[in-house]
Amino acid sequence: MAVLEKIRVKMGVFITVIIGVALLSFIVDADTLQSAVSMVSSRYNVGEMNGKAISYQDFQKRVDYFTRINQLMTGSAALDEKGSEMVNQSAWQDLLSDNVLIPTIEEAGIAVGEEELFDLSQGSSISQVLSRERGFLGADGQFDRNLLIQFIKSIPQDNTGDLATYWEYLEKNMIVDQMVNKYVTLLSKSNFQNPVQLRRVIEDNNITSDVSFIIQPYGFADDTTILVSKKEAKDYYAKYKHNLEQPAGRDLEYVVFEVVPSAVDISAAESEIEKLVEEFSTTTNLRGFLVRNSDKPLDLNYYKAGELAAKSPVLDSFAFKAKIGEVLAPYKEGDIFRTARVISAKQLPDSVFVNHILLPNQDKAVAKRSADSLIQLIEKGADFSQIAAANSLDKNPNVTPGELGWLTQATLIPGFDTCFVSPVNKLITVETNYGLHILKVSQKTKPVTKVQVAVLEKAAVASKETFQSFYSKANDLASKSDGKIEKFNELTAQMNLYPLQANNIAEGAKSISNYNNAREITRWAYEAEVGNVSQIISIDNKYFFVVALTAIREKGIPPFEMIEKEIATTIRREKSWEKALAKVKEQVSGLSSLDAMAEKLGTTVSKQTGVSFGAPGSQSFDPKFIGFVAGAQPNTLVGPVAGNVGVYIFQVDSRETGAFFTEDDAKTAGLQAFSYQIQMIPSILEKKAKVQDNRAKFF
Repeated sequence: MAVLEKIRVKMGVFITVIIGVALLSFIVDADTLQSAVSMVSSRYNVGEMNGKAISYQDFQKRVDYFTRINQLMTGSAALDEKGSEMVNQSAWQDLLSDNVLIPTIEEAGIAVGEEELFDLSQGSSISQVLSRERGFLGADGQFDRNLLIQFIKSIPQDNTGDLATYWEYLEKNMIVDQMVNKYVTLLSKSNFQNPVQLRRVIEDNNITSDVSFIIQPYGFADDTTILVSKKEAKDYYAKYKHNLEQPAGRDLEYVVFEVVPSAVDISAAESEIEKLVEEFSTTTNLRGFLVRNSDKPLDLNYYKAGELAAKSPVLDSFAFKAKIGEVLAPYKEGDIFRTARVISAKQLPDSVFVNHILLPNQDKAVAKRSADSLIQLIEKGADFSQIAAANSLDKNPNVTPGELGWLTQATLIPGFDTCFVSPVNKLITVETNYGLHILKVSQKTKPVTKVQVAVLEKAAVASKETFQSFYSKANDLASKSDGKIEKFNELTAQMNLYPLQANNIAEGAKSISNYNNAREITRWAYEAEVGNVSQIISIDNKYFFVVALTAIREKGIPPFEMIEKEIATTIRREKSWEKALAKVKEQVSGLSSLDAMAEKLGTTVSKQTGVSFGAPGSQSFDPKFIGFVAGAQPNTLVGPVAGNVGVYIFQVDSRETGAFFTEDDAKTAGLQAFSYQIQMIPSILEKKAKVQDNRAKFF
């Protein structure tokens, strides 16, 4: 188990646990049972891949498996929300691998044999899955084959089966990684540029042009003069609907009641802090006093002038004018009341450069003797870094042995406060949760005046009466709306409430506008029908939402009626561009020089050198403009032509063929394009396999 413990120490939490729910079961006749099971099962399917339903039970098994892996690596199954999401995602990706990715790779004739797997795990071609596993990294941060061998040899002696389970996990990852590498290599061989293509790419990218041009930027579409018929919109939809595919979404309107302290609550907080000022001024136990009476504990840090301004400008101004022991009269910032007392003032550096040697501290007497012995060696001339390399538990391969570097109060290891007052190069010992440290401060920044300030803070909080008042308002709207959007709209108008909009909310979304932890709103929206109004949905016990569902956007190509307005806006914009082009053509008709055209259009002639497909800086230009320039004859006036951002009139003044875009650049560009294609493979395969992800209904 020592090997597993080492892995636990070196690994962090990367997956989490969720709690499963049981399906309803009942006994009926066989035919009804089959029908009912199908209906109920589909309701509890987490997703679908290649026509195969992923039941809740199937998914839960994967979650349990990755939870177990997490427990083996960390020694704990206690996980936060972020960890829960990670284990959920690990389980889903594992299902995608088994049902979509690996079958596709196997269809290409790719496999990993037993001898190959042995070579990846114990032979000459160690898999990157193992070589990057932190538990198999030595003191120098590099892969240590001996640690791997030690782990493998320990598996048969482990009666718990934990090491075997973890090795199974690593072995599967090795196989998947190897198969993916082979697949990518196979695809890369099809990414071939023949000599003719390569030469053409190099030539095209090395042709640069110096251009004089006029641009008339497009304005906004004039809604009153540019009309779009329904036929035009339908024709556009028929032509481009394959590009309009969308994920599932929901459109909402909502009213939110934020619970804030009332005037009575604020007055109560003010009275409370005023009653505490006298004791705060005289107490000799500030830490205990603040624990009992303040919203914030005692801050032992020292601050220089200006650093407290981020917390409170009033506090910063007071701290550097007051005497030791002086108390600031209570003041209010927002809904927070504060008073402060200056505890101490010292000349301290902003940062110190610290070296340390960390010794184990299980036996304090032994640790103390070891520390004294090492200090004597260093004081007699032994090199600190060599002593640290030989004796310190801190083996950071990226720095000189023993160096912690420059530390500030913000980055200081708890217990190292004495570094700021310790003389330079003096060896001292400090005990922390990590062990016993031999410390040496080798450099300090220039000392400045810093103060230590105790702050008594009381925030005005909403009372039960205030809380109930906001709840009643929300409940009044929700109950009187009776679940119907027509009544919701009437009531919000009568109550002078202004509903906010949140459009295209994804299934499983955790935030709505700027409000986090809004999963309950999302879940309600995906269970409701258009026109429904929710009961009160509470978030963080501070916000009361009443929500109306205004539209359902189904996954896939939306019906014409749902996006008719958006299509009309697109067509209107295109028409406005056509109109702008026609207007410029009319204005410059009969003119034969750029200067004359610029004067007529009320603008100036701009110049740009080195315009090319591949020239540095060209990427910032309108790509249509670059295309026009590449195809234009030198010393010939071109335009007006419509670009992406405006109407252009231009002339290529000169053209040169350079050599800045090399064969290596062309190959690099090809590799970049291939890399992008590889990144698209997962989404392409998921689309082909018609993957449906319904996890948001359950998690």
